[in-house]
Amino acid sequence: MLYDASFSSGTPRVPVSSGKAYRIDSPPGNGLVTTELARELKRVLEKFAMDAGFSESNPVGIFFKPGVVGHHKFGRAADIYAVRGVGLDRWKERWDEAIGHASRAANFQEKQHITSVERKNNLGWRLYKALQLYGRWAQPYGYPIQLFGPWTRTEGPWTYISSPLLYAHRDHVHVAK
Repeated sequence: MLYDASFSSGTPRVPVSSGKAYRIDSPPGNGLVTTELARELKRVLEKFAMDAGFSESNPVGIFFKPGVVGHHKFGRAADIYAVRGVGLDRWKERWDEAIGHASRAANFQEKQHITSVERKNNLGWRLYKALQLYGRWAQPYGYPIQLFGPWTRTEGPWTYISSPLLYAHRDHVHVAK
């Protein structure tokens, strides 16, 4: 197992590991986090994958990239960039297209159908919602819950996200513990 204790906080970092219904597609060094964050991500990613219909024989891929600033260097944060080989920016574009189409629907039933289908099939949105609903993320005093991504402004948990912060997280989901 990859292990990194070479930084000043003294807290060891471990890679986020694959689960039963999901696999980590990125190199292990991309997701080096504290043991606590690794456990939390494993729990939530497994719930997400199983809820989305994946299994041990058909796992969904998750791709991390290492963060560049702030609490990433201590392993208290992780950035997820892709699910099932598709970037979160593409999942968000697809989401926006479907929601735009739904807003122009001829009637309520058609609008509801379009939205329902997209919620079921959009793995980026489903991942974000699973992280929001099931994760226990950090909330430092005076700061919002540490879950940011392309859906933050519309889905929360902190809808008053600044435009620069939203732009910085337009292509990935950031979580911290």
